[in-house]
Amino acid sequence: MDDKRLRLVLTLRIFCETEKCFGPGMAELLERVDDMQSLRQATMSMEMAYSKAWRVIKTAERGLGFPLLESTTGGKGGGGARLTPQARRFLVAYRAFERAVRELSLIHISEPTRLRRISY
Repeated sequence: MDDKRLRLVLTLRIFCETEKCFGPGMAELLERVDDMQSLRQATMSMEMAYSKAWRVIKTAERGLGFPLLESTTGGKGGGGARLTPQARRFLVAYRAFERAVRELSLIHISEPTRLRRISY
């Protein structure tokens, strides 16, 4: 039998009922908005449609129960977007939880790049 190298990939997704409302993609989008102060620039950097970004943001806001972005419309200085304080706290907590799960998984797997069969 081939000696294949396996690796563990964990992703955390938060669901509200049956609808996904937050995961690694949304976390990345919010981090880019935070860096660029613009939803449009963030979506362009992720090659994501602006309309899709608004759709997933609205879905996440409904599920989480709080707004994620504060937006200003264009004008002389241009528009922009920034994270709400709740979104910032949630994003920090999500990334911390993600790191903790990843670290815990490595404790339980002695060779992270080579998984053994686990019998139940």
